[in-house]
Amino acid sequence: MQELNQTQIAQRLDQLTELSVELGSSHDTDTLLERILVVAKSMTNADGGTLYRPSEDKRFLDFTILLNDTLNTRQGGATGDPITAPGVPLFDESGDKNLASVAAYAAHFGLSVNIEDVYKADVFNFSGMVKFDQLRNYHSQSFLTVPMSDHEGELVGVLQLINAKDADTGEIRAFSQTDQRFIEALAAQAAVALTHQRLIAQLEELLESLVNLINIGIDEKSPYTGRHCQFVPELTMMLAEAVHNTETGPMADFRMNDADRKELWLAGLLHDCGKITTPVHVVDKATKLETIFDRIAVVDTRFEVLLRDAEIAALKRKLEAGADQAAIAAIDAELAEQQAALRAERDFIRVANVGGEGMKPEDQDRVREIGKRSWVGPDGAEQAFFSDNELMNLTIKFGTLTDSERKEINNHISMTIKMLEALPWPKHLKNVPEYAGGHHERMDGKGYPRGLTKDQMSVQARLMAIADIFEALTAKDRPYKKGKMLSESLRILGNFSLNGHIDPDLFDIFIRNKIYMEFAHKNMDEKQIDAIDESKIPGYTP
Repeated sequence: MQELNQTQIAQRLDQLTELSVELGSSHDTDTLLERILVVAKSMTNADGGTLYRPSEDKRFLDFTILLNDTLNTRQGGATGDPITAPGVPLFDESGDKNLASVAAYAAHFGLSVNIEDVYKADVFNFSGMVKFDQLRNYHSQSFLTVPMSDHEGELVGVLQLINAKDADTGEIRAFSQTDQRFIEALAAQAAVALTHQRLIAQLEELLESLVNLINIGIDEKSPYTGRHCQFVPELTMMLAEAVHNTETGPMADFRMNDADRKELWLAGLLHDCGKITTPVHVVDKATKLETIFDRIAVVDTRFEVLLRDAEIAALKRKLEAGADQAAIAAIDAELAEQQAALRAERDFIRVANVGGEGMKPEDQDRVREIGKRSWVGPDGAEQAFFSDNELMNLTIKFGTLTDSERKEINNHISMTIKMLEALPWPKHLKNVPEYAGGHHERMDGKGYPRGLTKDQMSVQARLMAIADIFEALTAKDRPYKKGKMLSESLRILGNFSLNGHIDPDLFDIFIRNKIYMEFAHKNMDEKQIDAIDESKIPGYTP
């Protein structure tokens, strides 16, 4: 058996040290695994090597990387061909541990297995290896199989080396005890690195799951907002990639790496997380009188009471008129006129309740005039036709929200910032609160909640503002409005670029790269997608 001299031992220690540095700095699992196997082969001068990883269900050892110098084989890892070999079963058909396979044995017992000549060993089943040798005219001889386990003893992988070669003669030799100890040390280091990467991946997956959990909560509370929480990050990333690829103009220096993209994506998912604190009847207020239900039905009932009261009063007067047909005819005409007026007022109130982009002052006055009526309630007491709250809501000029409700809605962004800033974000995600919390700010400083100007905002926050507005304009599922046509949405957005609302440079990229059209075909109703003449879009020069 070959003995190592001091120089060779020093070389192996150098290899272990270099690998330790690489293990600490590498973030790509495939590259890391390939490097582990390559160093193990080099350290022992092995002709081939295999690295197995346990399958998701822990029932197989999956081939992850397979290298063989003589056969010129390189499968798996970051640079190899796809793996074609099936995994090694960890259990047999009856559910017992598979102890016939040397790799499975090492995995089950956490022990290294060092075999000098597999053709002379009778402990394990090497029939598959024999077939492999026959098919490829190869001769497997010495095997070193070392399990890799994490700090809790859970299997991380199995490292298997084949055919150690004498450095001087090239003859196949057995793996020495020194070889085994060095590979066990390497496997231990590799297991720590792999566990570290796995824990990071699990934490990131947990974080994304928690983000999705919040969005599920918002979605269940309001399916309209849930859709918005899905589409805004999607549109944000589409625009961000276009800005990233821009090579001229004010945005030519903007670049993102994968970590930047992940940070922005998470910010997009969380940009409206504060809405989880907003009452659902405010978030989804479809009509002016809606609270937990639409009070227009209550108002309709009052009109019905007035209609019946008028009819009852007319019937009483007819009884008093007796056989005077002229008087009865006059009463009927008066009743018809009175009921027609009531029905007209009821229809008007129903329309006023829907809300819109601007209620005329004369319509507001008409609501107040109708409110001067009185009616007799179930308790027999006469009362005003509208309560103060109903009158205030029915005279809302824009949309369906009162001033206090609009403040409640706007407060969601303050809550978003408060919630996100309360979290201990890691360094690579530290900008999530700023990105997510800036989409209601304006370039001219007139936005909310902080009144930031363009120079005080990141590019990411500015482009998310465009995504948020465009999605809101085109969304057709909001209970309080119809989705606008694509051309109208671009006209509004263009005017926003001119009046200091959104960043004109980002808007230019949004139009020039036809991000709007890509999003429209993917997520908008085809009926909303009309012909676009970019030369007529305000704030854009083709």
